[in-house]
Parts: sequence; structure tokens; C-alpha cells
Amino acid sequence: MSIAYWCVLVAAFLPLLFTAIAKFSGPGFNNRRPRDFQAQLSGVRQRAHWAHLNSLEAFPPFAAGVIIAHQLGAEQALVDALALGFIAARLAYGALYIADQQLLRSVVWTLGMGCVVALFVVAA
Repeated sequence: MSIAYWCVLVAAFLPLLFTAIAKFSGPGFNNRRPRDFQAQLSGVRQRAHWAHLNSLEAFPPFAAGVIIAHQLGAEQALVDALALGFIAARLAYGALYIADQQLLRSVVWTLGMGCVVALFVVAA
């Protein structure tokens, strides 16, 4: 299995990392009513929850880009590099979101989405 495919698996689990920070970095998590709990979060925990939600949104186009690039025979080393770049950007994005660094977060988000676009371009 290629590095890019492993990156799809990592990207699928990244939202769980951020939701774990939101749920378990302080008191009060209630698994009976997790949505009520999440709706009342603030500060770091709220931003971790938002990073979780954004990671869920970013996953489908990334996974599609990797699969399409593979199916259309794009150069494997380039696909792997773009997938690794996406994962690095998403990890940095989550950390910057949690740290409340909105400008850098937006720059890193753009880099990650640039990797996704590039996956489609190299497949063309």
C-alpha cells in the first residue's frame, strides 16, 4: 500500500484526535449527551471541537484526490509527497486552531487545500 493511502487512513482518524482534546482536556464530558456538551464548550476545548469539525470537512476531497490520482496513474512519489504535505498541514492547522492563531491557521489551511487541488491537477 502506498504512503498516500496510509495518509488517507491517518486523515480519517485526525478528527478523533481533536475531539479527544475537546472532550478530555477538562472536566464535564458527558457521553450520554455529547452534542449538548460540545455546544457548551468554550476556549481551547471549543476550538479543538471546531478543528474536529473542519477535519471532517477536509477529509472527503483529500481522500478523493488521492484515489483519483492513483487511479489515473499520477507519479507515485508526487502523490505521496502531496499526501504527506496535506497531513502535515492538517496537524499544524489543528494545533494553530487550538492555540487561537487565526492568521497562521488560515495560511496552513490554504496550504493543505493546495495539496488537495494539486492531487487533482497531477492526475489530469
